[in-house]
Amino acid sequence: MIGEFSQEHQNSILIVDDDKMMVSALSQILSLKYTVYVARDGFDALDVTKDLMPDIILLDIIMPGMNGYEVITALKKTPETRDIPVIFVSGLDDTADEVKGLRLGAVDYMNKPFTSEMVRLRVGNQIKILNQVRLIEKLSATDALTNVANRRKFNLTIEEEWQRAVKLGLSLGLLLVDIDFFKNCNDTYGHLKGDEVLKTVADIIKNQVKRASDLVARWGGEEFAVILPQTDIEGATALAEAIRQAVAAFDFSHILEDEVVITVSVGAGSIVPRENISITYFLNCIDEALYHAKRSGKDRVSAVLVQ
Repeated sequence: MIGEFSQEHQNSILIVDDDKMMVSALSQILSLKYTVYVARDGFDALDVTKDLMPDIILLDIIMPGMNGYEVITALKKTPETRDIPVIFVSGLDDTADEVKGLRLGAVDYMNKPFTSEMVRLRVGNQIKILNQVRLIEKLSATDALTNVANRRKFNLTIEEEWQRAVKLGLSLGLLLVDIDFFKNCNDTYGHLKGDEVLKTVADIIKNQVKRASDLVARWGGEEFAVILPQTDIEGATALAEAIRQAVAAFDFSHILEDEVVITVSVGAGSIVPRENISITYFLNCIDEALYHAKRSGKDRVSAVLVQ
C-alpha cells in the first residue's frame, strides 16, 4: 500500500545551500527518485517553500544573510510550513550543533562530507515515514465503499471553509444529494448491487465537480454532500442540476441487469456566513431543501439562499 501511494505522489526535496558543488552533488544523488528544487540562501528558501511546498527540506546551517537555524525557526512559526520535515546537512560536526538543530525541530542531521548511500538512506527513511502518515490520513478521511471523503472529513472541511468565509466575507455553497427509491433498489437487486450503485453515483458526482477546492463526501447511507467554497446560489444550483441530469442519463443496466433509471434529488444552497449564524442552521436549511425536492416528486433540485 505504501508503494502504491508513492507511485501516485512523486515526492519532492528542497535543497538549501549556497555551495554550488554541494547542491550539484545532492541533486545528482536524489534527482533520479525525487523532484528536486534548489534555494541558494535562507530568504530564497522561505519563498520557495511557500510556493512549492516540498515534502522534505535539506538545509545547510552556515549561509550568508540568514543561517539555517533562523530558516527552520521561521518555517516552524508558519502554519503552512511547520510540518515539513527538515534535515540539516552541515559541515559543523560538534554535538552541540546537532543538538541545537534537533531542538529547533529538525528530524535528522547529516554531517559533511557524506556518502551517496547515507543521503539516500536518511532521506528515504523520512520519505517512508511521511508517506505512511499521508496514507493513514487519507484512509481515515475516506469512505471505504465509495472512495469519496467520509463524514469526519466533511465535518472538518466545512468548519474550515465556514471560518474562512466568515473572515473573508465569501459565499459558501453546499449540496445534499439523495438517491431516489434506494431502499427499493436494495430490496429488489440485493445489497451488493446497491453498493455498486452507490459507488457509481459517487463517481458521477465526482466527475461533475471540477474544482480542486470542492469536496465530495458521503453524508450517510445513500446521501452525499458537496462543499463548494466561494460559490453563490446560481453556481450551486447549476452544479446540482448537472449532477441530477448526469445520474438520470447514466445507464445502470450493466450493474442491475435491468433497464432501471436511477435518479437523485438534490438540496442546493448558498450563504455568506456570519458569526451569528451556525453551521447547523445552514445544514438544516439545505436538508429541508432536499426534503422539499423529495416531497415534490423526486428527480429534481430544490435550491435555497440562506440568509
